Amino acid sequence: MYGDFATFKDILALNLPCEINLVIKEISNKFNGISRSFVKSVIAKLNIENIDESGLKNIFNYINEIIYSADTLDLSFEYIKNEDNIIKDYCLVKGNHETPFSLNFFIDDFYYNKETDSTFKAYRDSILKLILSTLKKYNTRLLHINDKLKECDNMDTFRIYGELLTANLYKLKNINSESITVDNYYDNNKPITIPLDKRYTPSVNAKMFFKKYSKLKNALKIVSKQKIDTINELDYIESIIYELENCKTIDDVSSVYDEISENIIFKDKFAKLKDKKKSKIKKSKFTKNKNVNFNPIKYVIDGFTFLVGRNNVENDYLTLKYAHKNDIWFHTKDIHGSHCILVLDNPNSSSFKEPDDTILIKCAEIAAFHSKAKNSSNVPVDYCEVKYVKKPNGSKPGMVIYSHNKTLSVEPKNILPI
Repeated sequence: MYGDFATFKDILALNLPCEINLVIKEISNKFNGISRSFVKSVIAKLNIENIDESGLKNIFNYINEIIYSADTLDLSFEYIKNEDNIIKDYCLVKGNHETPFSLNFFIDDFYYNKETDSTFKAYRDSILKLILSTLKKYNTRLLHINDKLKECDNMDTFRIYGELLTANLYKLKNINSESITVDNYYDNNKPITIPLDKRYTPSVNAKMFFKKYSKLKNALKIVSKQKIDTINELDYIESIIYELENCKTIDDVSSVYDEISENIIFKDKFAKLKDKKKSKIKKSKFTKNKNVNFNPIKYVIDGFTFLVGRNNVENDYLTLKYAHKNDIWFHTKDIHGSHCILVLDNPNSSSFKEPDDTILIKCAEIAAFHSKAKNSSNVPVDYCEVKYVKKPNGSKPGMVIYSHNKTLSVEPKNILPI
């Protein structure tokens, strides 16, 4: 590597023995194409704890052998990732593989994965940005609705004003004034001062109070319905955000895009993305309807198959179309998460086996992991037979109601899917 070991040592000009971090820094700084991550991985492979002349020579020989014998040595290629599991570097290590090593292949592979990851993040973030914009709009709408509801709190006051004025018209002078004081028979005949519009007579003011009361009463019905609809929309938008945050591939993001592009609340926001190319999810052997893209996460728990939906559309299909009525449905209680199905045999089958409490707990732990509460320590998970899970008419994808459920409080855990 740029000469013999003596030259290597002179170039580094290290006073041995020395700190490992200093060696890593010096080698990376002095020699082009050798990163700190690579040097660190070499030291780890050689199990070097303290850098003396012998250790430094071993590092030199190891790197030198890789550089000058890349096409003939039996080598392995490893990615180096950061805390977010994003590839930031790669290194070559001695391996045990029958396939001939090709440095160009691995470099191409590295940059291909890096470009794919960049495309994935850009695609996901562009959709997330527009969804967050929609979320902000609906949060603002909810604030305005709450303000209108607050105005409706005083509607009975206007009704009382109108009734008191009407009841006392016979003894009031038909003159315009800013206010009038009468006995309030709703409050033990205590005197009450009623503000008036001095442009009009008391009788006209009474009609105005009744009109305002009627207007607020009607508004209360309409706005209350709007609040329920807005809260449901917000809940759905937050479920979409949860899906996007858990997307791992462009296929996953494309599935979310397919779902929301058909929803009216995102119609305007996603018009400019309509021409974007989208990958399709591969169909799995579990699909009954071949027109549906369906690729749930599959686990095997003590011989039982456990399926987890990846997005709202897949959740609906998994629960309402694919699952059998006696399968067991799992979902975190009042927390956004995936629909999960524990697949059971037909109860009348000779091979039918009832899942015990241990299996149910394991399923609940995985269901908790595939939810917004996966970083919590104690998560409530509801479960019931699929036949008790229903979808209300007109409800958003992934939204269901259920009954006859039981609840388990578990700590989220994950196992490797198959």
